[in-house]
Amino acid sequence: MKSRIHLSEHFTYGKLICFTLPTIVMTIFTSLYSIADGWLVANFVGKTEFAAVNLVMPVLYILGTFGYMFGAGGGALIARTLGEGNPERANRLFSLFVLMSSVLSLLMTVLGFVFMRSALAMLGAEGELLENSVLYGRIFILALPAWIWLYEFQLFFIVAEKPGLGLAVTVCAGLGNVALDALFIIGFRWGLAGAAAASALSQAAGGVFPLLYFGRRNNSLLKLVKPLWDGRALVRCCANGSSEFMAGITMSFVGIICNVQLLKYAGEDGVAIYGVLMYISMIFSALFTGYSDGVGPVFSYHYGARNHGELKNLRHRSLRIILIMSLAMFLLPEALARPISSLFLRGTPLLIPDTVRALRIFSIAFLFMGTAIFSSALFTALNNGLVSALISFLRTLVFELGAVLLLPVLFGVDGIWGSAVFAEMMAALVGSAFLLALRGKYHY
Repeated sequence: MKSRIHLSEHFTYGKLICFTLPTIVMTIFTSLYSIADGWLVANFVGKTEFAAVNLVMPVLYILGTFGYMFGAGGGALIARTLGEGNPERANRLFSLFVLMSSVLSLLMTVLGFVFMRSALAMLGAEGELLENSVLYGRIFILALPAWIWLYEFQLFFIVAEKPGLGLAVTVCAGLGNVALDALFIIGFRWGLAGAAAASALSQAAGGVFPLLYFGRRNNSLLKLVKPLWDGRALVRCCANGSSEFMAGITMSFVGIICNVQLLKYAGEDGVAIYGVLMYISMIFSALFTGYSDGVGPVFSYHYGARNHGELKNLRHRSLRIILIMSLAMFLLPEALARPISSLFLRGTPLLIPDTVRALRIFSIAFLFMGTAIFSSALFTALNNGLVSALISFLRTLVFELGAVLLLPVLFGVDGIWGSAVFAEMMAALVGSAFLLALRGKYHY
């Protein structure tokens, strides 16, 4: 097999795995930014500080999701343009999307730093929890532009037929984050401030390198050139990436509401347990998201080239891969719930039994999550941002938020752990319905 797989090729199972594996691993390593912080803070700083990280992270993810929107929506449009045989326009659009995301990120950095305390106080944080959350958030947000670049360039590397380079950048940044966490928290004893500084510095490295790479002559399909101002294309980019943006925003919003509900039903202990569930979910959902993001530009290219036979081949093989991954992701946390819980809560063993119970309820969601994520990403790749956004909107803001608010009334704290199960199951049904209903339109 050739070392470089092109978007225009016919994809076997082997090629699909080889082409998407760097993106899957890349997405997992991105999760290490917060997971490394969470594990070290939980075990070497304290429970209140761990709860503070979990409280502020959904707010920060809302801001970082803009990078995912530009990367997913813009990447699909660029790949389609390449499939139509217009590489010059593709590069000028690529440069426009990077420029606009940079301007937006600088504005959000300033506003986020200024209003951090007010936002966290509105979520119910007070006293030591509030002070710790503000400290972490204000240090972390200084690297927001680089974090947004990191998100969007992960997806642009795939369009550029350089998923391996994207993986290398993300792995180096992730390992750097872990090393700096250990140095700042354990070595220098900087506590929560050290955890935030480690993430900020590693993001800066991971976000700036791709900017330099694409800004110089390279052998990929993409290069930063003089931007083409195209307001219509910019709107299409944002609209097409709105599903990914909405998914990130609403999942972060749901995370915020979960924390509010948990403070009500279980106090700081509940927030700490939820943090463990979110870290596990970040790793496992990264498999589904990484595969869907990795294969998306291939769908976009063949859609632009009107290669209907290859679209059918990609859909057929992708659904089988998603099914196998879903079964594996369900069985693994069910079998390893106690060791996983102990990994994060070694310093607070009394929380482990409740965490094991929560994880075993929550893991049922992985049976359905892959279908929901893939179906939304597929319609983004096909430049149908409306359907993609609708699936994401229903999955998070309607199904999960509704479940988070209603189920605790009926089942107590177990209702919060089960809210994701209900949401992913319903979203999988909606996504499957759209896949069936629109198969004639897109010929997949």
